[in-house]
Amino acid sequence: MSVLEELQQTTADVVTRTGGSVVGLRFGWRPASGVVIAADRVLTCAHSVRGDEASVTFADGRRATGRPAAIDAAGDLAVVAVPTGDAPAIAWDRPVPQLGTAVFALARLGDGSLRVTSGAVSALERSFRGPRGRRIAGSIEHTAPVARGSAGGPLVDAAGGLLGLNTVRLDGGLVLALAADPDLHARAEALGRGESPARRSLGVAVVSSRAARRMRRAVGLGERDGLLVRDLQDGGPAAAAGVAPGDLIVTAGGRPVASVDDLYAALDGLADGVGLTLGLVRGEAERDVDVVPAQG
Repeated sequence: MSVLEELQQTTADVVTRTGGSVVGLRFGWRPASGVVIAADRVLTCAHSVRGDEASVTFADGRRATGRPAAIDAAGDLAVVAVPTGDAPAIAWDRPVPQLGTAVFALARLGDGSLRVTSGAVSALERSFRGPRGRRIAGSIEHTAPVARGSAGGPLVDAAGGLLGLNTVRLDGGLVLALAADPDLHARAEALGRGESPARRSLGVAVVSSRAARRMRRAVGLGERDGLLVRDLQDGGPAAAAGVAPGDLIVTAGGRPVASVDDLYAALDGLADGVGLTLGLVRGEAERDVDVVPAQG
């Protein structure tokens, strides 16, 4: 058997083993894909979820209405509750892929047809910014092409086992997939039970340290590392503590803040109910404020 024939046979085997688990999703006009992980539960990417209702298309052509069971927006993961019928759950607990591992990306199109492409793992432990700005680590980079509507579709190995969930297209045709490791498995099961993770929030929108330095220089203020507060949530924790647009956050919990990751790290390190002390620069004056983050 030639290499091409082997690839054709492997692709056909993957479709046979996994194709029935792949669904098409449509939240309004926005297409996406997903994968059945348990009875009446479909896993997809959070950034694909728009609204409270989705049209779900299965391999046999059946359509059903699904609704988000729970969403982890910061982790770009969501579970949709929908009657899955005879659609099988995909196999988990595959070996950790290595560089060069052959992979297959699957998606179900709006008309119900299945798309499958092949490639190889090109990098491991990649990171990217999720929909809420938090850095998501441990992703799989691969070369299997994906098109619009593929987000949330599974990345599988030659045996049809779930390796990841396709989420981000990069320049040069590369793709990032959330790794289907034990942590993601546990998060997906919790979402399937309707348990959305509680993330601490200050209720601020910030400008990066680099942009903040440029903006301060433009108005004649000294350059400082920090995050410039661009906007505040009305009635949010930071606004209630007296933080204002134009303030520069230079420390959080006594540690310097050079990037938004430093701020998230300070938030994630807090015990429940404990406030976070922010070091602020307003003009040239410095002060500390205590903010009690919201949970949500």
